[in-house]
Amino acid sequence: MTGPAAESTCRSCGEPGLATFLSLGKTPLADALVSVGDDLDAEEHFPLDVAFCPTCTQVQILEEVPAEKMFVDNYLYFSSFSDELLRHSRENALRLIAERRLGPDSLVVEVASNDGYLLRNFVEAGVPVIGVDPAPDQARVANENGVPTLARFFGTELAAELVAEGRRADVIVANNVMAHVPELNDVMAGVALLLADGGVVSIENPYVRDLVDHVEFDTIYHEHLLYHSCTSIERLARRHGLVLNHVENFPRLHGGTLRWLLGRTEKRSAAATAFLESEQASGLTSLAYYEGFAARVERVRRDLRALIERLRGEGATVAAYGAAAKGATLLNTVGLTTDLVEFVVDRNTHKQGRLMPGTHQPVEHPSALVDRRPDYVLVLAWNFLDEIMAQQQEYSALGGRFVVPVPEPRIVEAP
Repeated sequence: MTGPAAESTCRSCGEPGLATFLSLGKTPLADALVSVGDDLDAEEHFPLDVAFCPTCTQVQILEEVPAEKMFVDNYLYFSSFSDELLRHSRENALRLIAERRLGPDSLVVEVASNDGYLLRNFVEAGVPVIGVDPAPDQARVANENGVPTLARFFGTELAAELVAEGRRADVIVANNVMAHVPELNDVMAGVALLLADGGVVSIENPYVRDLVDHVEFDTIYHEHLLYHSCTSIERLARRHGLVLNHVENFPRLHGGTLRWLLGRTEKRSAAATAFLESEQASGLTSLAYYEGFAARVERVRRDLRALIERLRGEGATVAAYGAAAKGATLLNTVGLTTDLVEFVVDRNTHKQGRLMPGTHQPVEHPSALVDRRPDYVLVLAWNFLDEIMAQQQEYSALGGRFVVPVPEPRIVEAP
């Protein structure tokens, strides 16, 4: 399955010679939930192939779907529906306020600020903020909640406008967005332009090492164009006059997340040095590291389908939790249609009443687990497993059990 994709150039460094190491076939856009009554035959599917750049080590998918299709027309992800993410974000904001001594004369800018879930912590502390997010519904909610937000894509054009107005950012936050941007260098150039001297850039994204080591293939979808390592971030930053100074690890967030802190002046921590050296030593910076991934993905896909088919064959009913993008990838690439998984529940009220992309399970309120009592719940949002199991204690008390799909399919019960 490995081979050169000579017709493609790297989104990060621009060099040709990408090597494809995984193909997941054609799938619908993972966040494009379907409205009841829509023409299901008109649903678009796109190739989902993943490649490695031997020049800068950037992992990326080959297909590029127009951003407006993904983040304007169909985007229903609202960060505020995750308690765990809210706690994590508040801790980060309060720490930045204290460590950077932020106050009324400071400015915090967040790229892809969603519904203002993180920036509102700065607003509460009297620190001026600007959110930037192209999704109109999320930007509207943020503004209604007192978080000034521009419904635009971030890049050098917007950064130049803000600088021309005399605004420079003491802190720039970019959480779970650097995977999404096709114009990666334009975004990083905009960050470098907007950053004040002595300012800090805080970037969070799932770690490609965890994706591979834990077989997290469901985190691959068209909205995620790029899969980052410390090495790929460090090389991207240096091309734009920034340096990677520190790395923090959050192994339980989104299946394994890193926070990279960038600045204009090199002050590299021992943690950043250790991560970079570890990536070299483990082979993560070479194609060979990724070549066995496809076989492990196929094994998980096969075993999960076999498990669900066995449960259904025994007369059990199966639902799923989490109408997130990773859930759509898993349902579609494993082939879990409504005859195997009957419905999906999610706390996000914007998703309830719609259908999952491709497989078309109806999305319902989590209370449906108690009302309908499926024997098993496939946890599509496995990165929030503990939070979900804590929420669903009543369902568990009724005998309900959970199926966790990765790194290998297994059945778990609430403690």
